Amino acid sequence: MLERWFDLRAKGTTVGTEILAGVTTFMVMAYIIFVNPAILNFSGIKELQGLGPGFAPTLAATCLVAGAMTMLMGLASNYPFAVASGMGLNAVVAFQLIVGMKLPWSAAMGVIFLEGVIITILVLTGFREAVMDAIPISLKRAIGVGIGLFILFIGLFSGGLVKPGPPGVPVTLGDFNSLSVLVTLIGLFLTVALMALRVKGALLIGILLTTLVAIVVNAASGYTAFTLPGVAVVPSRILAWPDFSTFGRGLDVSVFWRAGAMAAILTIFSIMLADFFDTMGTVIGIAGEAGWLDEKGKLPRLNRILLVDCWRPLSAGSPRPAPPPPTSRAPPASLKGAGAGSPRSSPDSCSSWRCSSPPWPGWSPPRQPRLP
Repeated sequence: MLERWFDLRAKGTTVGTEILAGVTTFMVMAYIIFVNPAILNFSGIKELQGLGPGFAPTLAATCLVAGAMTMLMGLASNYPFAVASGMGLNAVVAFQLIVGMKLPWSAAMGVIFLEGVIITILVLTGFREAVMDAIPISLKRAIGVGIGLFILFIGLFSGGLVKPGPPGVPVTLGDFNSLSVLVTLIGLFLTVALMALRVKGALLIGILLTTLVAIVVNAASGYTAFTLPGVAVVPSRILAWPDFSTFGRGLDVSVFWRAGAMAAILTIFSIMLADFFDTMGTVIGIAGEAGWLDEKGKLPRLNRILLVDCWRPLSAGSPRPAPPPPTSRAPPASLKGAGAGSPRSSPDSCSSWRCSSPPWPGWSPPRQPRLP
């Protein structure tokens, strides 16, 4: 059934390869399950506790929306893009809308909902696709590079390799004497070594080994190496019923009378603009590496991808997610990925698709088989 529906054989892949790549992509994306609730609930910031929707409900919404939208993306577009909460806009919701504009979290999520409604209208009218087609391919790829660098910086910050500097210094080196940074460096070395040796599933193996090292180091330190709840510890329970208590409460349009009509319009527009170009860079970056773009740099069935993408802000009042790392049907890219495939890591994790970067500006790969 999967072979007939997705035409896997024509794309040079198998069900087994796709399952391994899907598991790897999930592991690459799984940090969002904890980081998104941590950001929206101001974990570690005592004076802001209680302003967010709650850790457990946010975790449930993050997982449910990502799972449902990823399946919908595959079924509707037949492209291997995964969907998860976009890093960056969740911080905007938390620190600009909730802390800066003093909005309750439901009204802040309402801003995301309204932005999703507008984006949906732009997709249905064909305007969003027309704008994407009008932008030069070199600029689209540059946006993708920028998003990749942003994700890299998030990794450096989350791993403790960099931290905010003193007044006047935006960023400085982290504390390289801390155990958390030591675990980061060990994990980075293990993963890079596995990739250099072209071990199949290098990223997945690297993630699993690093997780094991982190749990051991955290236990040996008396659980002081990692401070976020649930990080680097053996879970007390394997299964638990998700908390859906806040679902639907993000359908709140009170931002117009809480912040004023003009401030609300400008806020929605600015978030919509970030959403618009975030998706553009992600989609074009992955599709270009995979060889899915035609001779004019356009992606077939783009409107289906954009339509599923714009439904995400409408789901459960959850902050706008962005498409994650490529799949086994796409070569590695510096962006987020794909539900039925391999991560954006190493050539060995791609299936039969070309896994090399353009050797010079303007070069394009040979045409690959078209997805149906």
